[in-house]
Amino acid sequence: MASRPLHATLVASLLGCLLALAPALVAADEHRYSDDDDHVAAREAVRRGDALPLADILAAIPPRYAGRVIDVELEREDGRLVYELTLVAADGRVRELVVDAASARVLEMEVDED
Repeated sequence: MASRPLHATLVASLLGCLLALAPALVAADEHRYSDDDDHVAAREAVRRGDALPLADILAAIPPRYAGRVIDVELEREDGRLVYELTLVAADGRVRELVVDAASARVLEMEVDED
């Protein structure tokens, strides 16, 4: 039962991030971007069908990994696109998830012990 509010929190965090990035998304040059423009690369990968939208990725995260999203990066690892998600769990621990961008399958999870 508690997992639904956590997923709602993830989606709300995502929507807040997307709204904050909206002006940059509109102004971005779709044909040229630096390594820092993950949102442009992600949008192009979704349009090509190489990656799922971030909202779908977040909705597919199993409840045991739930937390507040504080950072998202799109990377290419071992020839495949992955989302690297940094989350803060309810207990305050920071987790990094590596999620396959095409299937939404969690590939790795690390807990920051600092």
